[in-house]
Amino acid sequence: MVQHIKMRYMNKNRIDVALADDHALMRDGLKTIIASMKEFNMMMDAANGKELLDKLKKHPSLPSVLMLDINMPVMNGYETMKIIRERYPGIKVLTVSMYESEFSIIQMFRLGAKGYLEKSCDTKQLRLALLAVAKGEFYHSEEISNTMMSRMQKGSLPHGLTPRELEFLTYCCSELAYKEIADRMQISERTVHGYRDALFEKLEVKSRTGLAIYAINAGLVASGMNP
Repeated sequence: MVQHIKMRYMNKNRIDVALADDHALMRDGLKTIIASMKEFNMMMDAANGKELLDKLKKHPSLPSVLMLDINMPVMNGYETMKIIRERYPGIKVLTVSMYESEFSIIQMFRLGAKGYLEKSCDTKQLRLALLAVAKGEFYHSEEISNTMMSRMQKGSLPHGLTPRELEFLTYCCSELAYKEIADRMQISERTVHGYRDALFEKLEVKSRTGLAIYAINAGLVASGMNP
């Protein structure tokens, strides 16, 4: 049974990709672009999570990478991500969406996604994201600097973070606004912004999403857990 599951992910020549997006024009465009890239095989596509899961169940093999939209009818990206994590843990998920809130992106990372890509990206970014996620790496775009990404992949995360900074990092993975984080930590909102800015510099990240990715990768918050 285990061998059968492993075989379903295998493709020696190209990386198999699946896509779930409810916008037909966007879906067709992405399929055409991905099919034109020598590294990838466009295996299947679906208009929502339910359709995707039905196709995965029937298909003789599984994709290595799933490009998953967040806002879809019938079954959205969050619900789909939870089921993918449980039934098909070998599939690596790249979230694709338009102008989502930071919390929406963070929530997908906490559910187990390996990357986030805006639909407005160019072909070069798309290729880089697919390759990174296929290797099991986080795709960081501009959320995390190349220096920090290198450290994360080597497992040499920077030391010297204070207990309060670590506490703040865990809250960055929640849906709490900065004012609510300040209330939880019993400090002023100004102090919270101070922690944020200090961590931006220490960790070489540019946004709350970047802080959340760091926290998940460092094991401060478990990936694959419900937010």
